[in-house]
Amino acid sequence: MATIIDGKSLASRVRAEVKREVEEFTQRHGYAPALNVILVGDDPASQLYVRNKKRSCEEVGIQSTIHRLSSSISSEELESLIQELNNDENVHGILLQLPLPEHLDSHKFINMINPLKDVDGFHPENIGLLSIGTPRFVPCTPLGIMRMFEEYKVGVRGKRAVVIGRSIIVGRPMALLLIKHDATVTVCHSKTPNISEIAAEADIVIAAAGRAGLVRGDWVKPGACVIDVGMNRREDGKLTGDVEFEEVKEKASYITPVPGGVGPMTVAMLLKNTLQAAYIQTRA
Repeated sequence: MATIIDGKSLASRVRAEVKREVEEFTQRHGYAPALNVILVGDDPASQLYVRNKKRSCEEVGIQSTIHRLSSSISSEELESLIQELNNDENVHGILLQLPLPEHLDSHKFINMINPLKDVDGFHPENIGLLSIGTPRFVPCTPLGIMRMFEEYKVGVRGKRAVVIGRSIIVGRPMALLLIKHDATVTVCHSKTPNISEIAAEADIVIAAAGRAGLVRGDWVKPGACVIDVGMNRREDGKLTGDVEFEEVKEKASYITPVPGGVGPMTVAMLLKNTLQAAYIQTRA
């Protein structure tokens, strides 16, 4: 029976750490770190995520401003706002909430964000730094997962890790981070044949494919650590992950639940990245 990795409890401890560090920063510099979030449209999931981020910022003393924009906003108007925030020395972190409406190219606008304010870690410059092993900002979900490994003493060095999913938000940066910590990494995706056989050889399985119940019990070797990044909503409205939790927990050594696993850690790492951005810009 697996040990359940309690992301909610761990995130609470991380927020307490950040709160102390934010208080020290504010006392030293006379102002608090400031995060600006750009929310385009009225996607319900995005609205919820942004509310959670703002609440967490308030809890730890980070100033948080939300720019709520119409889904019909033009590319030029969004570009103008990003440039305004780039040039505002009172703004330390900029977060562009994804997904954007179809007429807006998310890659284009992510690339416009000042990489020193890119607290999501998605800018090509920050991904490039991660790829060569000298990260500045690491995307929040992979960073949160590494903190989970640290807290639960899940060794990564020398382990065989399988990442299911290759998005720039989770899969690719997760693989780069695991490589940095000396794991042997395989990235699987929708075009990979025999994913179940590949996963069954892994010491660590990270499921980030966005497919409910994809990873079954027979995909996991006994004693593996299984991290479920998926967040899917069933027809009855309940949230579920990419892992069949009840099956896999019987074989795994560690497993994250959904909800209450990776999600809270993602927000907690955003707070740490925002504080780091404030320090970087204060030194600059």
